[in-house]
Amino acid sequence: MKGVQFLVAFVLLALASKLVSASDPSPLQDFCVAINDTKDGVFVNGKFCKDPKLATAEDFFLPGLNIPGNTSNQVGSMVTPANVQQIPGLNTLGISLVRIDYAPYGGLNPPHTHPRATEILVVVEGTLSVGFVTSNTDNRLFTKVLYPGDVFVFPEGMIHFQFNIGSTNAVAFAALSSQNPGVITIANAVFGSDPAINPDVLAKAFQLDQNIVKQLQSRFWWDNN
Repeated sequence: MKGVQFLVAFVLLALASKLVSASDPSPLQDFCVAINDTKDGVFVNGKFCKDPKLATAEDFFLPGLNIPGNTSNQVGSMVTPANVQQIPGLNTLGISLVRIDYAPYGGLNPPHTHPRATEILVVVEGTLSVGFVTSNTDNRLFTKVLYPGDVFVFPEGMIHFQFNIGSTNAVAFAALSSQNPGVITIANAVFGSDPAINPDVLAKAFQLDQNIVKQLQSRFWWDNN
């Protein structure tokens, strides 16, 4: 009987440890202002921590998200981030923010993913068509037209996009559940990798002529570099 009880307890502990390791731990201090200098620093999940006694209000502050981003580019959009790179005080706090500006008549935040974050987006100006695609094998598209004040959620890791379908500039703000959510823009990553992916691979994967693949690679490699 004791052997059975021990086995049950062991299984429960194993399951509990699996659950505990499935998400980031809560911070064990008020804050951990990120620094690049390793001297007198404590390494925490990608960043070193400044001595709390040396922290100032500036470590938690970023001005300028009221300034429109320059959308004069090929996709007609600009993302202005407010993550741990811009606000050191976000280190270990598990949250960040972006402002996204879209040019009229088709400004696009191209299909991309955030490998470490769920995103919640609110439209401030304009009209956006947004959506995300679920994982294989369903590849189901969830899409919606958003107006000022509307909110939409993009689950972590899902490919998603925003497209300005209006005749005026559009602006949105998005919060992300990571201090450094990362971004993988699909076209840039696939056709603009450095070094380039073998064209034979992409031609077969996308069912395209190899010359078309090479043309795409030349354009996106230039954009990324």
